[in-house]
Amino acid sequence: MMKFRRFTIITAAALPLFAMTSIGMAEQGQVDPAQVSEGLKAIFSYGSAGKTTKDRLNANTTTVISGTIGGTYVQFGADLASVLDDGENLRILPIVGRGSVQSIADILYLKGVDIGIIRSDTLDYLEKNGYAKNVKSQLTYITKLYNEEMHVVASKMIQKLSDLEGKTVSVDMPNGGTFITAITVFERLGIKPNFVYIEQRLAYEKLRNGEIDAMVAVQGVPSKFTTTIKDERFHLVPIDYATPLQGDYLPSQLKAEDYPSLIPAGQQIDTIAVPAILAAYNWGPGTDRYRRVEHFIQAFFDKFKDFQQPPFHPKWKEVVLNAPLKGWTRFPAAQAWLDQHSKTATSETRRKFDLFLAAQGSQTRGLPAATPEQNEALFQQFLQWQQETSAARAPASASARKRQ
Repeated sequence: MMKFRRFTIITAAALPLFAMTSIGMAEQGQVDPAQVSEGLKAIFSYGSAGKTTKDRLNANTTTVISGTIGGTYVQFGADLASVLDDGENLRILPIVGRGSVQSIADILYLKGVDIGIIRSDTLDYLEKNGYAKNVKSQLTYITKLYNEEMHVVASKMIQKLSDLEGKTVSVDMPNGGTFITAITVFERLGIKPNFVYIEQRLAYEKLRNGEIDAMVAVQGVPSKFTTTIKDERFHLVPIDYATPLQGDYLPSQLKAEDYPSLIPAGQQIDTIAVPAILAAYNWGPGTDRYRRVEHFIQAFFDKFKDFQQPPFHPKWKEVVLNAPLKGWTRFPAAQAWLDQHSKTATSETRRKFDLFLAAQGSQTRGLPAATPEQNEALFQQFLQWQQETSAARAPASASARKRQ
């Protein structure tokens, strides 16, 4: 008993000394985390935090379901958090997902998910095959993000996609977007491999060991995992932009500078691409969930140019916020922001642009015509380039006048 009491007395006596030591350390230049981070302040005061603090933290936190480890979605989720986190005003909470199919279900059914990154062909596949009805009426899009390229890694004996007829091909997990895109492309081209559903990292091990013949990944260039493949036995298989693919997919290319171990120097191979979408549930205006997404959109759109600078993923440079998306309805708050900030081009600028497209079309006869949506996206990119070019010229002109 005496020992216990003595220990208690010693401990109690030590507490002021510990506090003095902590204060001394702080005075010597150590930073108190709670003075730097508003979020940490809330954590440190958790025991005494009132309902107002907790409600504010929850109201200003937006969850984003992304994708699997190694994919582009995860990197985009991390970028969103890096740029947009703003103490107690806004916190982005990225969640590692399981792919496009699962993300759609998560947006529709999980109470804690506000926004998700999905692929445009996933909804079409689900509806066309009778797995879901009127899904697009329950989902909205905030913006089209970027195009994701289809990567087919196989031994150099596989020279074209049709060589995979009857071969064993991994198409990732069946709740992901790669699975949907891969089986759609193979079906439309009339190629019938034996599909297996294996997570990307495990699939590569099986490819190395000769247990499968190819693996597919549909991810934005550069695909983080694909860049790690450095086995001389393998390469990227080209995919022709055949007529059956032209309704839902876009032509694209994979280049040696992105995959030097899989494509010979100075060369590139053809492939197809599919748009990725930043989507949200179709919440009614005035609801708490609507306001949460609206709060995210305001910050995201206001700071959008930051994402297109290093060190963020190069695919951000492909994003045009106001690019239309066929068959989709934009989240009302996103459309309102675009309407408020849009700078309408003059009719003369649009007329010249349309003449340019017509001239280009006459020079590329025999190739598939671009859709109205693709032309509109291209026009918006042109306007953005025009605006940035004018802004860059202004300081140069001012400097030139001063020298005169």
